[in-house]
Amino acid sequence: MSIWRGMVLARASTVYPLPDLIGGLRTALYPGLAAVANDWNERMGIAQRYPNEHAAFLRQCHEQGQTRPTPLLLQYVPGDFNCLHQDLYGDLAFPLQVAILLSEPGKDFTGGEFVLTEQRPRMQSRAEVVPLRQGDAVAFAVHNRPVQGTRGNYRVNLRHGVSRLRSGMRHTVGIIFHDAK
Repeated sequence: MSIWRGMVLARASTVYPLPDLIGGLRTALYPGLAAVANDWNERMGIAQRYPNEHAAFLRQCHEQGQTRPTPLLLQYVPGDFNCLHQDLYGDLAFPLQVAILLSEPGKDFTGGEFVLTEQRPRMQSRAEVVPLRQGDAVAFAVHNRPVQGTRGNYRVNLRHGVSRLRSGMRHTVGIIFHDAK
């Protein structure tokens, strides 16, 4: 477990095998998200396409030296927060990830809202707070996503984080589909 400014981060595992529940979630969620990722890349003119099965994508990661699993177990206590960031852990990154809230807002903790920001070309950044309840999951872009404009699709860069926790304790599982170096 390591502590960095205002946030406690505990990796679910840094080596395989992952706990069955986490590995199973990665495998089960991946195919539907791969279809979205392939559509996004086509719309943004990116040649990369993702295989239909997670195991095939992990083989690609491992061939590039990315062999460490990346799922996260995050714990926040009062005053903790997670700065806006992107989870890019190597040259090969899957463009979507999932966060699952394990604690109940208003009962287990206050504050600690999940926040996404979009950096849109020639416009101000836009923040969105995603209201999650215990057991809710949110799938979101790791780096960028396509947006339909008047002249076709363009990319917007995204970052995500968690606002300062005011009270209690908040737990989240982060499912990242690419492995790290």
